[in-house]
This record gives sequence, structure tokens and C-alpha cells, in this order.
Amino acid sequence: MKNKILSLLLVAMSCSVAAEEFVASYEGFYDRLKVVEKGDFEFARVNFYLVEGENKQPCEIADGKIVTEQSTQPLQYTQHAQLMLPVNEKLDKDKAVVVVTPKSAQYCEIKIQIESAHFTNQELTKRKIYQLHHEFESLLSDLSGVFVGKLLSFMLPEQKGVTLEFASNVDLSAEHVYCDKNRCRFEVPNSWENDDEKFNVLTKLVSAKPWIAK
Repeated sequence: MKNKILSLLLVAMSCSVAAEEFVASYEGFYDRLKVVEKGDFEFARVNFYLVEGENKQPCEIADGKIVTEQSTQPLQYTQHAQLMLPVNEKLDKDKAVVVVTPKSAQYCEIKIQIESAHFTNQELTKRKIYQLHHEFESLLSDLSGVFVGKLLSFMLPEQKGVTLEFASNVDLSAEHVYCDKNRCRFEVPNSWENDDEKFNVLTKLVSAKPWIAK
């Protein structure tokens, strides 16, 4: 289900790519970034990654820019091919397009990822994981509203909880927690809302994402 949602989102916001360039309307990015900006989210974010079409690995970027009829400005991006797009109403009104030149990949596409910002080992309490889970749930619902308005046909995926990924393998033995190597999935009961019990994990937390039922 998650893959279907991301594929439909891609159809909604991007146009065809040539062998050497990825080109997409800025409007699709802007609409989703505005949802985050308007929401009351401490942790939840929506991020955009350029990935290779076949293997979904990061698409190495040679150059990127944001182009309107009046101007061209450089596009900021990371070594992991995350596109660091500004929230800019003027770019939206000016019908800007995002143009990315990959280093070698013949076909690249956008991966839209709901994930956390600033969620670290210090936040590994039941209360904070409960908060993160409900922020993800709210953001997914809000983004789906943008999506429905454009495509009119949509099934919201079921979010089961939160997936945390660590720098190395972890072993957490607790109710509602399921770990496999360096990844743990947390079901989030309502009883966690005001529970400050901490999960003691020494290895670094590197990512936090929704746990989506497939």
C-alpha cells in the first residue's frame, strides 16, 4: 500500500524525465511543504529524495537548480540526494520548475518520505514516541488531503506505529516493541501518552519513520 501511495504521489507532482535530467514542477513540493509549515509538528517532516528508478538507491547529483521565466537559483541538496527545497510563495506563483542533473544514472525519480527531524536517543521515552506516532499520523492525513484534492481517488494507508533505525544492532525486549537487527518497530498504545519510561539504547538513533501496514 505504501508503495502505491508514493507512486501516485509521484504521478501527481512530477513530469517525465529525460535520460540526463529530472524535471518537476515546484508546485507539488510547495503544496506539501506548506502542510508541514502550517501544522503543529515538533518532529514530523516531509522530505524529498532523488532515487534511481530501478534500484531506488540515492541518485548521485551533479547539479541542481530552480528555474522560473525570470530567474535561476541553485538547488541545495545533500550527499544522500535529499532535495533541500525552500518554502517560497513567489516561486510557486512564478510556476518554478526543479531541474536536477544526475551524475550518471539514466533515470531518477522522487521518493517522498515522512520522517522525523531532531528525534534522538534523548527522546526515547514512551511519551515522546507516542507524540511522534501521532504527529506522523496527523501529517499523513493532512498530506492526503492535498492529494485527494488533486486526484480525487485515494485510500489512506494504515499506520501501525513508529519504525526506528539505529547505527548498529539493538536488542529491546519490551511489550509492543519488535526489533530485527538495527531496526525496531513500536506499536503505540494510548497508555504511552503520559508515560516517561525511557528505552535505554546506547547505539545512535539514525532515523525515525512511520510504520505503515502493507
